[in-house]
Amino acid sequence: MNTAIRASFQGIFEEELMVAIEEVAQIKTFEAGAILIDFGATIRAIPLLLSGVIKIMREDIDQGELLLYYLEKGDSCAVSMDCCMGQKISSIRARADSTTTVAFIPTYYLDEWMGKYKSWRNFILSSYSNRFNELLGALDSVAFLPMEERILNYLREKQKVAESNVLQVTHQEIANDLNSSRVVVSRLLKSLEKQGYLLLQRNNIQINNVL
Repeated sequence: MNTAIRASFQGIFEEELMVAIEEVAQIKTFEAGAILIDFGATIRAIPLLLSGVIKIMREDIDQGELLLYYLEKGDSCAVSMDCCMGQKISSIRARADSTTTVAFIPTYYLDEWMGKYKSWRNFILSSYSNRFNELLGALDSVAFLPMEERILNYLREKQKVAESNVLQVTHQEIANDLNSSRVVVSRLLKSLEKQGYLLLQRNNIQINNVL
């Protein structure tokens, strides 16, 4: 019995499916910054997140990166599922945002379990729905929000997944995730600090309750 899998998915998957997952899953732990899935890679397994946080990035036309969404405990990546079912190469990069443990399920079981286990089918459909809504939010943010508001939304989401008011993040990392420049991000962070939203410290940002 794998306690990590059960702690993350108990109540989501039926017992028979839980046993099946324990039999075929390959569990790996990644340090912060490690790349789990890269652009152009062939995806051979579906990730089920047991602990930690994963950032899902999209490559732009200038080969920069744009943050699409975060994966947390109990999540999976709908984009990687789509690549598996369509036998397409990866269009995303998945990077560990903290020390992260993942159970990888061979793609062979994706379709087989859809017809065999109701809880797996519901989980896959729910993952698609949740990630689609997050993608729409990312698109709206890029298309309609000023950069200062995008930074605030980014910090709110970062605060949520980190479960901490102190974020270990650099100005350059924020710029990379939002496909902006460090100079612009630093200027806007200083403006937000003056407005009382946050406190800038070396290599981290302390979020105030007003955020």
